[in-house]
Amino acid sequence: MTPATETTPLRERVQSVINLIRPAVQADGGDIELVDVSTEGVVQIRFHGACHGCPSSTMTLQDGIQRNLRERVPEVTQVIPVT
Repeated sequence: MTPATETTPLRERVQSVINLIRPAVQADGGDIELVDVSTEGVVQIRFHGACHGCPSSTMTLQDGIQRNLRERVPEVTQVIPVT
């Protein structure tokens, strides 16, 4: 499954990529939720389960989530965790 074309709204394309990433995060006992996507391309996510407060969540965010989002949705400028 590939993210939708650039004519699809930004939030939907971001959610599509998060849905691709989610099974790997869930396999480690956690989950991620898309909270918001700004018009400037800032994506806010929330960690749940084992990911919440996990020291590795920063690495997961930067190396996995942010990298995948930027590769597949070029408008994404930053991904930040919120509580």
